Amino acid sequence: MTSSQKPKKQELPPTAWAVLGLLSFPGERTGYELKKWADSSLRFFYWSPAISQIYAELRRLEELGYAASVRSGPEESRAKRRYGITPAGREALAGWASDVADAGPPVLKHGLLLRVWLGHLAEPDRLRAMVTEHLERTTEELDSVREAMAHAATEPDWAFPVLALRWSERQHLAELELTRALLADIEGLGGQERQAGGDAPTPG
Repeated sequence: MTSSQKPKKQELPPTAWAVLGLLSFPGERTGYELKKWADSSLRFFYWSPAISQIYAELRRLEELGYAASVRSGPEESRAKRRYGITPAGREALAGWASDVADAGPPVLKHGLLLRVWLGHLAEPDRLRAMVTEHLERTTEELDSVREAMAHAATEPDWAFPVLALRWSERQHLAELELTRALLADIEGLGGQERQAGGDAPTPG
């Protein structure tokens, strides 16, 4: 696999580095295969880019010389383009991965908590139902994380993805504990009246 483009130094968005990271493991993969792997790994601790984002970043990475692709031959019923990382891409990715300054703080956007924050506008039963639904979804996600861990553990080159998934397992367990405590807190409010008016709470 070769690329006719010379690599250029350029600041890339996290999505591009994530896609290049998927390519850094042995083997060549189609965009569809990259999406499947992102859905069974990245989404548990970061996020999974849409298939359109993956193909857009693959084009960008090829233009930079960080990735190269080949089209399948006539032996396959449908032509597929498979992508792999180039030496320049691996060098750039290693530099980015080792730059601690680029990691940044974790960002939490918890949709359920935003609704709990507005609980004075919600029916108590509906609020409790939303928290219970979150518990069920998180339990299902935990099962998916453990399935992904079991699969990754069978691949000799995926030792570090297993560590990331193990962290995700702990994070989901913590989310379950926090959500159960939240549900208990809501129950503890009892029949307190919820009103939409009044002054907003402020520190101090």
